[in-house]
Amino acid sequence: MSSAAIIDLLQLIMVTTTTVVVMLVIAFRRDHGLINALTQTGLLLALLIPQLIPQILPFQVTPLLIFDDFSALFSSIMLITAMVIVAMAYPYFEKKHNHNEEFYLLLLTATLGSLVMAGSNHFVSMFIGMEMLGVSLYAMIAYPVHSASVPVRPMEAAFKYLIMSGMASAFMLFGIALMYASSGSLEFSALAQSVSSRATEDLDSIMLVGLLLLFSGIAFKLSLVPFHIWTPDVYEGAPVPVTAVLATMSKAAMVAVALRLLLSAQLSSIGELVTALTVMAIASMLLGNFLALLQTNVKRLLAYSSVAHLGYLLVIIIAAAQIPDLLSVEGAVFYIAAYVFTSLAGFVVVNVLSDASRELVELEDYRGLLWRNPILAAVFIIVLLSLAGIPLTAGFIGKFYIFVTGVEGELWTLLTVLIAGSSVALYYYLRFIYVMLQSTATVADDPALRAIPTGSKLVMAVMVAFIIVLGIYPAPFITSIQQLAASF
Repeated sequence: MSSAAIIDLLQLIMVTTTTVVVMLVIAFRRDHGLINALTQTGLLLALLIPQLIPQILPFQVTPLLIFDDFSALFSSIMLITAMVIVAMAYPYFEKKHNHNEEFYLLLLTATLGSLVMAGSNHFVSMFIGMEMLGVSLYAMIAYPVHSASVPVRPMEAAFKYLIMSGMASAFMLFGIALMYASSGSLEFSALAQSVSSRATEDLDSIMLVGLLLLFSGIAFKLSLVPFHIWTPDVYEGAPVPVTAVLATMSKAAMVAVALRLLLSAQLSSIGELVTALTVMAIASMLLGNFLALLQTNVKRLLAYSSVAHLGYLLVIIIAAAQIPDLLSVEGAVFYIAAYVFTSLAGFVVVNVLSDASRELVELEDYRGLLWRNPILAAVFIIVLLSLAGIPLTAGFIGKFYIFVTGVEGELWTLLTVLIAGSSVALYYYLRFIYVMLQSTATVADDPALRAIPTGSKLVMAVMVAFIIVLGIYPAPFITSIQQLAASF
């Protein structure tokens, strides 16, 4: 293997090394604080490696992985997300007092799978990365099941996710097999040659069925209607840090590989696929927002909100079929980055108010939060305003990208549905804010009155700064993702 390949693989090597080191340390000494610190240090070093040792981009490392600006940006998003989850996990699990350390092993393997997905341009590496992430999530969702007191139903949530995720993986494997039978290759670029060699109306039926099966599995991972059924129950039953992984890291990893697949294989030219994605986008935007109206549980509300937001993201992806330039890639990357960091900030607030024995996730638990803990309330209000797409937040710029790409692609039906869905979403986001602004009686053991952990303060400060800076002055970040889009 060449030195260039080793340099580009250093992030993966560092995360793998950290996993092995953490496993060995756990075998000889159980210390929650030590393992948390080791995990955080390893992830930080992996994030800094490209700054210390500049990568050689783009570079194809075997037919399975490619390292370019696209994979570098998404890898950074995954690593930052993992570091935030580590900061959330310590205060959440500290009161559990038994076997907290293995959680970090699972998080590291999930992160490793996400990094593999970000660099995948081959169905084998895509599936390996996806299953590394998925298998880790099964165990992470059920992790608190042996605690003395569990506030939710983690085993039920893990079992639901296991069964339905297994079915989605089976659909994807069968779809990949059909595409291999039609094209004779598992590389994304070879798939493009197979698609372009036929007229769209004469596309091989085996290839078309394979593509639809593949994207049904991808839709499951992204919680798109009608493959969203698992989302509210699993979000509610999982521990708060794991819910954050499901809502951010797993979504970003799948968006990364789906975007590369769509662009590398030029699948946006297939009319049947675009039609299926359009139907899913409309259903996700409408159903996600209307079902969120009925929720009084914060986790379930954020679950249905994520269904709607991934529906919004599909508008940009669908626009790639009509827009000749790479504005859609730029918009999709900006939107998923804004969504991930905004959601992380929201989950940090929920995490501060929760631990492994008790979670404050009901709407009534947040009544009067502004008067009980102004810092947490202010952060959550900024998060909700960003998710609603209010100006001066990152969410507004993301919504602006959707409208621009939708107008250029003449997706008038999708834009009409987006406006209707966003109007509904505005109501339930503002309802949540209204509840936090109301006055309430003080309770002696109120978790909102506890001191906020230093790590949580730092994470909230960084995430809020990201949301506001991207909402006011997004130019530097947009410039960087324009360079990324040019690599396609």
